[in-house]
Amino acid sequence: MSLFERYLTLWVALCIVAGIALGHWFPGLFHAIGAAEVAHVNLPVAALIWLMIIPMLVKVDFAAIGKVREHWRGIGVTLFINWAVKPFSMAALGWLFIGYLFRTWLPENQIDSYIAGLILLAAAPCTAMVFVWSNLSDGEPDFTLTQVALNDTIMVFAFAPIVGLLLGLSAITVPWQTLLLSVGLYIVVPVVLAQVLRSSVLSRSGPAGLAALLARLQPISLVALLTTLVLLFGFQGQQIIDQPLVIALLAVPILIQVYLNSGIAYLLNRATGEAHCVAAPSALIGASNFFELAVAAAISLFGFSSGAALATVVGVLIEVPVMLSVVKIVNSSKHWYESGAAVRRRTGPVPAATRKPA
Repeated sequence: MSLFERYLTLWVALCIVAGIALGHWFPGLFHAIGAAEVAHVNLPVAALIWLMIIPMLVKVDFAAIGKVREHWRGIGVTLFINWAVKPFSMAALGWLFIGYLFRTWLPENQIDSYIAGLILLAAAPCTAMVFVWSNLSDGEPDFTLTQVALNDTIMVFAFAPIVGLLLGLSAITVPWQTLLLSVGLYIVVPVVLAQVLRSSVLSRSGPAGLAALLARLQPISLVALLTTLVLLFGFQGQQIIDQPLVIALLAVPILIQVYLNSGIAYLLNRATGEAHCVAAPSALIGASNFFELAVAAAISLFGFSSGAALATVVGVLIEVPVMLSVVKIVNSSKHWYESGAAVRRRTGPVPAATRKPA
């Protein structure tokens, strides 16, 4: 990782502060940017999200899906968490905390919108930052690549139906045309463009050319991420300043969801005997969210000033520090993980050099 990437948390924090300050001082500018939209899709945000996502997707080799059997236990656990647990657990946590426990402290007319934002946040597994989290946890790169490729493929078909189902259960009318447009714009098109670019470079220059391209694209992706944060927090800056309690309350189900799903994934991998280098990224992929898609979809579906957009922005606010804490947990618990009976049966005893004294 470059020095810039190592201090990503600091840059994210500075961009959040800058966005809130600029949104407070220059609201007219951000209203003008927010008005630059076609069919409820904001063009500046769409351009930035493409610049953020496409460089990450160029890394993804969809041929890696063929390697699924090499890590089938970890793949199975992560798919179960991502698609059978996380969207539904977040919906349940949203209904419990936002719809019931915290209801009296929140604006009544935004309750359903807040829950919708939480659902959007959890309905798609992370694509971009997963590579960073996996690297920080010494994750198996082939597993991470395979899992991301498989999740991206499933997301094309599953995101809209899952969101539609859960928003319907939340008594929110689903604007299907806008939702499907968001899926096409923020999932299908970037995946296709990235794979065309990847194939073109590999055919002309081989793996070395692809590596050189990724080195050039990585700074663009990070700058786009930080610029997007400035814009998003500029759009929501006044609300954040005016409603700190709302931000804190929305953060509660998000935090619980991250630790709950990462914990379940980590324990299931340990129970099945999967190696730690697979279990660590499995837990991280199972817990993290594709917040770029969630924010874009929330803005498209409900608008910049909606509770849904604010809820997804809260997800952005806590994503990096919370995921770094999960990285810390899985790294520091490696010895405990590898002492599990199922893991020892598959991988052998923990080497004496790594054992901690009694």
